[in-house]
Amino acid sequence: MKSLKKQRRIQVIILATVALVLATGLIGYAMRDGINFFRAPSDIIAEPPQPSETFRIGGLVEDGTLVRGQGETVRFSVTDGGASVPVVFTGVLPDLFAENQGMIGTGRYVNGVFEASEILAKHDETYMPKEVMDALKEQGVYQAPES
Repeated sequence: MKSLKKQRRIQVIILATVALVLATGLIGYAMRDGINFFRAPSDIIAEPPQPSETFRIGGLVEDGTLVRGQGETVRFSVTDGGASVPVVFTGVLPDLFAENQGMIGTGRYVNGVFEASEILAKHDETYMPKEVMDALKEQGVYQAPES
């Protein structure tokens, strides 16, 4: 009698373990496209990512680099004070997008140019994404907003 109970308990434990491993695998598979790592321009210049890798870049839109091209194509550079990365984006920019303002872009780094598929701009004059703020502090160019 006890051996039957023990055998049933082992079967339940094995089944639960298999279900847990399967669920973890499915969650990881579903999230594979949703995970985008953040990189500062200095990180990109130091170690350029593969052209197939999608990631986020953040920093300040470099002054004097914003050029509107044909149609909705926009070119500009993003800097963290230590390095600058050229960006090309085709689409409608957020209303708050401007030079010397914080931004985060999602896309790929191909042939020395970040090809953005999405651009996010800061919310107001005091907001800056944490990753961008940390990168600017690391470069020594971050200035805290005056209250």
